[in-house]
Amino acid sequence: MTVLRVALIGCGAIGTSVLELLKGDTALAVVAVVVPEEGVAAAQKLVPDVQVASRVPASGIDLVVETAGHAAIEEHVLPALARGTPCIVASVGALSAAGLAEKLEAAAVAGRTQVQLIAGAIGAIDALAAARIGGLDSVRYTGRKPPQAWKGTPAEQGRDLDALTQETVIFEGSAREAAKLYPKNANVAATVSLAGLGLDKTMVRLIADPAIADNVHTVEAEGAFGSFALTMRNKPLAANPKTSALTVYSAVRALRNRAAALAI
Repeated sequence: MTVLRVALIGCGAIGTSVLELLKGDTALAVVAVVVPEEGVAAAQKLVPDVQVASRVPASGIDLVVETAGHAAIEEHVLPALARGTPCIVASVGALSAAGLAEKLEAAAVAGRTQVQLIAGAIGAIDALAAARIGGLDSVRYTGRKPPQAWKGTPAEQGRDLDALTQETVIFEGSAREAAKLYPKNANVAATVSLAGLGLDKTMVRLIADPAIADNVHTVEAEGAFGSFALTMRNKPLAANPKTSALTVYSAVRALRNRAAALAI
């Protein structure tokens, strides 16, 4: 089997975790890591055996994987797609920005290739997307995280997160509004929205809960298919409590499925 040559965009908490899990994989080879120009030297020390650059190489790459956010999608993923290189996007929350999903689709069409959005920290995305075909009536996502996971967000306005003694609703509204206010916590809400009713019709509730240590995600949907409720208790990524470890595993699964003879 031919080894799949991968360019990884981002060398932060998610990117470095992906690299660690792919060590020794004989079907995949991360041959390039892409970071901003000012971060090339530091990243090269972390991955001395991999080419580090500020741009995705124009040749020698079979697949691009993004783990670095909105700016990376604009700067690197769109050009790669237009060149005909398939891409996997982890920062699905970035697609809440007006027009970005359409830009990705147009670039993929122009390059006659495909961009894949991974499920990340949430499950049942396949069931939700299938249910949409028959007709969905309502979709609600509830994100419950420890107070420290909401630091550096609007949740700190008017409250001391360290002093919370009971669960506190910090946001309730549409997925689009949630993504604007909490962009670093928006991936699950955006993924659920894109698979289901869209950003404006998907309802979101975000909760800071001092009684938990995990990131808890709940999706509830009703429609012609019937109904379901899924709750997942995800361990946070050690290097970044805003991110669930399952996000890393989801990215690695997507990569391995691209190289596997049998995929599920």
